[in-house]
Amino acid sequence: MCPEAHWQGEVLKAGNPNRLGAHAMPEGVFFSVWAEHATLVELCIFDPGRNCQEIARMAMPGLDDGIWHGFLPEAEPGLVYGYRVHGRFDPDTGHLFDPDKVLLDPWARRLFRAPVWNPALHRSNHLDSAPFAALAAVAEPLPHADEPKPRTPRGKTILYEAHAKGLTMRHPEIPEALRGTWKGLCHPAIVSHLRSLGITALELLPVQAHADDAFLVEKGLSNYWGYSTLAYFAPHPWASRPGQELPEFREMVRTFHAAGIEIILDVVYNHTCEGGPDGPHLSWRGFGSWYRRSPGNPEYHEDFTGCGNSLDMRRPAVLRLVIESLRFWAAEMGVDGFRFDLASVLGRVSPDFDPSSPFFQILAKDPVLSKVKLIAEPWDASWDGYRLGHYPRGWSEWNDRFRDTVRRFWKDETGLGGEFVRRMNGSDDIFGVRGPKASINLVACHDGFPLRDVVSYDHKHNEANLEENRDGCDHNHSWNCGIEGEADDAGVRTLRARLVRSMLASVLLARGVPMVLGGDELGQTQGGNNNAYCQDNEISWLDWETDSDFGQNLSYSRRLAALRRLHLSPEFALRSFSPDAAPGAPDGPVCLLLGEDILGLFNPHGHETRFRLPGAPNGRFWRFELSSADPERPADDEPLHECLAPAHSVVVLTGR
Repeated sequence: MCPEAHWQGEVLKAGNPNRLGAHAMPEGVFFSVWAEHATLVELCIFDPGRNCQEIARMAMPGLDDGIWHGFLPEAEPGLVYGYRVHGRFDPDTGHLFDPDKVLLDPWARRLFRAPVWNPALHRSNHLDSAPFAALAAVAEPLPHADEPKPRTPRGKTILYEAHAKGLTMRHPEIPEALRGTWKGLCHPAIVSHLRSLGITALELLPVQAHADDAFLVEKGLSNYWGYSTLAYFAPHPWASRPGQELPEFREMVRTFHAAGIEIILDVVYNHTCEGGPDGPHLSWRGFGSWYRRSPGNPEYHEDFTGCGNSLDMRRPAVLRLVIESLRFWAAEMGVDGFRFDLASVLGRVSPDFDPSSPFFQILAKDPVLSKVKLIAEPWDASWDGYRLGHYPRGWSEWNDRFRDTVRRFWKDETGLGGEFVRRMNGSDDIFGVRGPKASINLVACHDGFPLRDVVSYDHKHNEANLEENRDGCDHNHSWNCGIEGEADDAGVRTLRARLVRSMLASVLLARGVPMVLGGDELGQTQGGNNNAYCQDNEISWLDWETDSDFGQNLSYSRRLAALRRLHLSPEFALRSFSPDAAPGAPDGPVCLLLGEDILGLFNPHGHETRFRLPGAPNGRFWRFELSSADPERPADDEPLHECLAPAHSVVVLTGR
């Protein structure tokens, strides 16, 4: 029997309002979706073998507290479906119901088809969007993840931020068929590389299914980073075989867990891919009021994100979706934590940010989510969205004050000695009683220059984004060392590699939680592009064949990570000394007692600096351990009472 004939005339039975989404059982599939003010919701079935033609519509018979539900006997995983929602279309009241638009299930666990951009996707034009709509498929049921997790304490965590595809696409040891997939990501070559660096957690750019913005598609580009979420429960399809998205993702997580590495997901619950009020009807907009609306003018959105909309975390249905999505990834997919993009949006109750908002309270009490790592990007795009240091206990925050101070210090800007010491000492002036584990210490991340470009470009070069270089930040605190871009001058190349090593040392020797941008240990460059969100190509993909200038950085990074793991306690407070060992926070070269037996000499000047060393503890002597100026120099046992730090370098001594 053909699929069309099979479902013609079928009538749904009442389902289960307590579990939203589509859930396969031996006897059929339960469907449930929230559409509080709708007058009718229809389940639409599509034939995947006939250009996704719609072959049946069935009214959802059950309605409980705004949740429509139904049960389809004999339905199985793989069934392709969407919804049509009937009701009032009145933008002035925020109701945008339009049965001409086929909508993606907000709780879908498998994305079958991304939207095909067409005017039919937009509102009130009476065009049927079925040929172009995003569609879901019923996913195979999976039990909860039950393997042991590493559960690395925050104070012993070393984060590595990377894009799953970009990390694998150019790796020579990964078979071409596996590059850009979950299987490629957990290939032994990647796992062993991360373990050699002492990495305890891999922080992945968004993996939830996303849409490529229409304006990018028109230019032949794509939303490579993925900060344009389309389905909060579904992995993006590019990384696995069709129908195997969830099993292969979870197997990837298991593989990293077996190696002692946690998986942190970068998640985007502040906005969706539907954009502003005139954006497409892909999912949420057609089910009801999901977005914050302007007081007194419901047709317009309160936009705290710069992306056209902000999810309204004051509404119970929105909050439920976010919490259930997080539980799904943590409990069923086994991930170990989340980094929240533009997290200040999630704490807005009035229009103001509130660290005791319902979202934060639920996470703190939830039996699953209270046990995972929670990391905030502590700002949003509004005038008052910068909230560094204001998040609840148990949260860590991306510390951009650390990033900017360290970059400026190694540019040898004046007046930064004391500020550099405070950032290296865990930024207690920002995080107070929450302690240094609240500070995610980074000098580079996906958003901006990688470290090689920080020392190679004074200005952004984003022409490949086809926005006439208007996009991206203009304040990078970068220094091109005298030549803009790649240089033939051997002295400039040597200086750049040294500065990168010095900044890596600043990250890995500071109190707090260090985060390394994937590729910085290899000398990765984006050619001066500081906003490579749309570059799914060699601009963004890691080049594993490092050139000679940066070839020493990998082994140096491994030595730094081992030093941190073996010698540095997150609870030990740093002490600072001036270069001649008088106590204080000098303006320029800095001498820091980093642990009970670790001394760091930080010289940002363009000339060498002689440090007279403070006494080593317990009758020991200071002995050379490593230097960013000479990364291959081995540790030695010669006792030191003073030490010459070369220009732009970090020298580390140990008390032995």
